[in-house]
Amino acid sequence: MRHLSFKTQSANEKIVKRDWYVVDATNQTLGRMSSKIAHILRGKNKAYFTPHFDCGDYVIVVNSGKVVLTGNKMEDKDYQTFSGYPGGQKIEMAKELIARRPNLMIERAVKGMLPKNRLGRAMAKKLFVYETAEHPHKAQQPKDLKF
Repeated sequence: MRHLSFKTQSANEKIVKRDWYVVDATNQTLGRMSSKIAHILRGKNKAYFTPHFDCGDYVIVVNSGKVVLTGNKMEDKDYQTFSGYPGGQKIEMAKELIARRPNLMIERAVKGMLPKNRLGRAMAKKLFVYETAEHPHKAQQPKDLKF
């Protein structure tokens, strides 16, 4: 009796088909939405997912200022940056950050859920976040993504 052997094929540029998706952040919880976006950017929604190859899709997030934080996180959650110099640590509360730069909050949340290497940085470049409902990627004919 012969053994049937199937060769698992790793993803490569010939196999990977990248789609474009639009996510409306209006009334979406930041963490839950970010984890689903990171899942798609990584390519884990595809049958041919390969951990060492970027096989993810492009994601456009619109209405970033209307994202929701649960509990008291809007008052309690802080975002820290450090320049590397003495006294160069800056702390900004979530409420101030969402008023000043709402895109940064989503970008940081998603980037924290991606791999911490050059592959993760390449995946993060496929995320586009916009404050309004308008985006310049109409030519790519993005599909709506509902959670």
